[in-house]
Amino acid sequence: MVKQTIFGRISQLAKANINALIDSAEDPQKMLDQMVRDYTNNIAEAEQAVAQTIGNLRMLEEDYAEDQREAEEWGNKALAASNKADEFRNTGDTVNADKFDNLAKIALQRQMQAENEAAAVKPQIDAQTQVVEKLKDGLNKMNEKLRELSAKRDELVARSKNAAAQNQVHDALKSFDVMDPTSEISRFEEKVRREEARVRGAEELAASSVDAQFNELEELGKQSELDQRLAALKAKKNA
Repeated sequence: MVKQTIFGRISQLAKANINALIDSAEDPQKMLDQMVRDYTNNIAEAEQAVAQTIGNLRMLEEDYAEDQREAEEWGNKALAASNKADEFRNTGDTVNADKFDNLAKIALQRQMQAENEAAAVKPQIDAQTQVVEKLKDGLNKMNEKLRELSAKRDELVARSKNAAAQNQVHDALKSFDVMDPTSEISRFEEKVRREEARVRGAEELAASSVDAQFNELEELGKQSELDQRLAALKAKKNA
């Protein structure tokens, strides 16, 4: 049951389409943060279960090695007892020969028992080894997916901060446009220009007034000269 749960999580997480999840999320950053937490927790649980599975495998391997050692030891004892029986039989001591042959048989029975136990454990070891390899591969995929998630989360956070900074700059520029100090300068410049124009107008007006006075004076001069000439003409006639 534990293995099935682990395999299910590994399969589900490894097949997760991060880009599709991001596109469908209302708040991608929060979604990714939660996914990173979920992945991290699931990986931690899976690692504990896989560690236990590996531990069980190592125990089976130790039992198998112990059965093999016992089988070998009982085989050596059976051989030693059989050799001893042959020695006694060669000397005509059939009693001791039969005794050691019986011991050899007992040792052979123990050897067979150990071999049978080892043979029974071997398929379990093979099956458990395959399970462990699949679980290790699944954990590697989960860790790779976690790294991918973390990278996506970091990228999204960086992009979000960059967008926020750009918005601040944009808002600042808009405010600057509304309260542009150069616009105040422009209005002041226009005011100065109007004042300068007024001054030029007044000067021009003053200048035109002086010219009119000189023109009037000149006309008076001409009229005085005419009067003088007329008086002179009359005087000449009377003379």
